[in-house]
Amino acid sequence: QVQLVESGGGLVQPGGSLRLSCVASGSTFNVYIMGWYRQAPGKQREWVADITPAGKINYAGSVKGRFTISKNNAENTGYLQMNNLKPEDTAVYVCNARFGPLQYWGQGTQVTVSS
Repeated sequence: QVQLVESGGGLVQPGGSLRLSCVASGSTFNVYIMGWYRQAPGKQREWVADITPAGKINYAGSVKGRFTISKNNAENTGYLQMNNLKPEDTAVYVCNARFGPLQYWGQGTQVTVSS
C-alpha cells in the first residue's frame, strides 16, 4: 500500500511557475513508475508526465518543454516543475504511482492559472 500526498498548487499568473511535490509513504518508492495527471472541470483526467525507476521520462505533448518531472528516491518524493504556465493548464493535478497491476493515486492539488 502506498499513500501519496501532493502539495504546491495555487494561483499563478500566465507565464508563471509552480513546483508540485508528491510525498509517498508506505512502500519502497523507487520501484514504482511515478506519474502526474490532471483533470480540468468538465474534462476527463489527462496524463501529464511519468518517470520510470530507471529514470526514463515521458511528457504529454501539451506540456513538453515547459514541465519537468523528477523524483528523489531517498526522500520518497516526486516533483513536477511547471514553467510558462498557461490558462489551459488550470486543473487538479494528481500524483500516481504504479507497479505492475498495483496503482495508487493522491488526492490532488489545485493549480489555477489566471490573470
